[in-house]
Amino acid sequence: MRVARLSARHPWRAIAGWLVFVVLCLGVGSAVGTNSAKTADYRVGEAGRAETLAAEAGLERRAVEQVLISARSGGALDEGAARAAADELSERMRRLPEVAGVAEPALSKDHRILLVEVALKGEERDAKDKVGALVAQTSAVQERHPALLLEETGSPSISKGVDRQRSDDLALSEAITLPVTLITLLLVFGSVTMAGVPLLLALSSIAAAVGLSMVVSHVSPDAGVGTNVILMIGLAVGVDYTLFHLKREREERARSGGRLSPEALVELAAATSGRAVVVSGLAVVASTATLYLASDVIFSSLATGTIVVVLVAVASSLTALPALLVTLGRRTERRAPRRSARRVRGGDGRVWAALLRPAARHPVATLCLSVLALLALAVPLAGLRITEMSRDTHSRDIPAMRVYDRLNEAFPEQRVTHQVVVRAAAARSEEVTDALRAAAGRTADDPLFSGASRIRAASDGRTHALELRVPHLGDSDEAYASLDRLRRDVLPATVGRVAGAEYGVSGDVARYADYPAHQNARLPLVLTALLLVTFAMTVYAFRSVVLALLGVVLNLLSAAAALGLLVLVFQGTWAEGLLGFDSTGSIGSRVPLFLFVILFGLSMDYQVFVVSRIREAVGDGVPTRQAVPAGLRSSASVVTSAAVVMTTVFAAFVFLHIIEMKQIGFVLAAAVLIDAFVVRVLVLPAAMLLLGERSWWPSRPGRPSPGAVAKSPAARPAADVR
Repeated sequence: MRVARLSARHPWRAIAGWLVFVVLCLGVGSAVGTNSAKTADYRVGEAGRAETLAAEAGLERRAVEQVLISARSGGALDEGAARAAADELSERMRRLPEVAGVAEPALSKDHRILLVEVALKGEERDAKDKVGALVAQTSAVQERHPALLLEETGSPSISKGVDRQRSDDLALSEAITLPVTLITLLLVFGSVTMAGVPLLLALSSIAAAVGLSMVVSHVSPDAGVGTNVILMIGLAVGVDYTLFHLKREREERARSGGRLSPEALVELAAATSGRAVVVSGLAVVASTATLYLASDVIFSSLATGTIVVVLVAVASSLTALPALLVTLGRRTERRAPRRSARRVRGGDGRVWAALLRPAARHPVATLCLSVLALLALAVPLAGLRITEMSRDTHSRDIPAMRVYDRLNEAFPEQRVTHQVVVRAAAARSEEVTDALRAAAGRTADDPLFSGASRIRAASDGRTHALELRVPHLGDSDEAYASLDRLRRDVLPATVGRVAGAEYGVSGDVARYADYPAHQNARLPLVLTALLLVTFAMTVYAFRSVVLALLGVVLNLLSAAAALGLLVLVFQGTWAEGLLGFDSTGSIGSRVPLFLFVILFGLSMDYQVFVVSRIREAVGDGVPTRQAVPAGLRSSASVVTSAAVVMTTVFAAFVFLHIIEMKQIGFVLAAAVLIDAFVVRVLVLPAAMLLLGERSWWPSRPGRPSPGAVAKSPAARPAADVR
């Protein structure tokens, strides 16, 4: 590792260079800003095509805010006072440059709530940035009418509330993960200084990655999840990569007994664990890149954030880390040259010897029982139900969501709107209008629809839009049934008979239905690419087809078991109180694919580190069946520490309010624990013990490179460099 060697020989230059790099990334990122994804970037399926048709004709849906006016006492509404407040509010809203129009006030059927709807100009995705001006006007009218209660909701208000809640949740997750991670590292190293190194490097890597992600967003737009994934993955892999390197350096220090200089020790660590970190990082990057094949802006944003932070974490482990280790090593030599060696020698522990004993003594039984246990955990996967998490699933801790519930209760006809968009030749404008009226007539007496409808036409006469109201919540079976009836029965019998007409249905329910369908269509391509990438990276790392096939199978088992556990916990209601969520009876549509991709990459951390230690021993002439337990014992404490850190980071996301983030945090934490304590401790060693020398087919491990490093000029006795 030439970069690590240069950093070790010029530590202060490397440290200064890393700090300059971090500051430069943040500075450039702040200067160029984040290029956020636009509404058009989210369009998929029939709903996306219909939205494109509407947007091109100027008939696109507007972001809408709703203001509910009721009696502050909760009793009967003074309609005169309410209408006066509504008129004042409407006048104020119309003067705002952000407002496209204000609808006439509507009174609820029980005469207790008056509704004012305000449509905003511009992109739906940008509306949340404009809602502050509307809220200010609502507050001003509220002050002038103290006997009334004015409450505001709508997609923009809810989006802004979700963003604020996400920010608070991330602060909470950091407050949980940072202390726990520091405590874990203190237990591993027994030194505040050494424990602080992984944490500081991980945080600096996250800072640099956040800046770089802003720059990259101008090539691949950010869907608003980039920072989330950078924090989640950055802390996990940043600490892990540093931990792998640090532990190996301390082992070499203990083994040398003070005979090697700090520079030589760092080079030895770089040639072994340093290489494993690079291979692991490349594996995560390669596997995560398969998310781009999903052709989805959110997955692309997740992939970009993960790739950027992993590459930065690898870079820090090759530059700043070797430099810090040399600097700290010189200081250790001066103060207590033997102290760290004594701390490392007791690393294996009786607990790990006991955990590894079943695989070593009874590999067949261990393999069979472990695989059966993983398959048992995967059984609930047969009942997996994937849905797009809708607006209705957001936490009611958001004030706008509580008002949204009141809106749905008072105005059920306002709950869902389907938009039918038709484009045909201008000469067929009248025919299209008649067909849309016929479609509205077919739904008039249908209990799945409210009977309310509106037809709009573009100025060129080519595009028309029909809006149909549905009196059911967007995530209800009835709402999906209304969409299905519209698409399968109503439109083919009406608009479908207009020659040359292009049409489609959009709206919230159409989006919720089309997104999982789009993802399921791309799933085979992404998973095939993922399996091929994992296989290729393992072959590259170990020159073994057998280990590559074994790695793919183990990753599939681990992911299936974690997903089965997720289904068991989140699709039922028994864990709601324990984990603080309201079950939707389904799993978020992005969770399974994200799990597979990230887990396949992160599993390479353990796979590469464990198998590398085994391979070193085999390369020195030790038979594979003896090298397996020896390699596992030497890497056990590192794998344990890394798993604890990763699990802590991911588990902290279970405390978030956003249900999809809860599910992602839970499933990744479960997957890491299963992979570290079942797959790598029981299944992998049992399989390799049974395979023996065939594990390395078609190659045979050669002599490891550390020997060559040890003979290099840098690997001279410490006394020579003092």
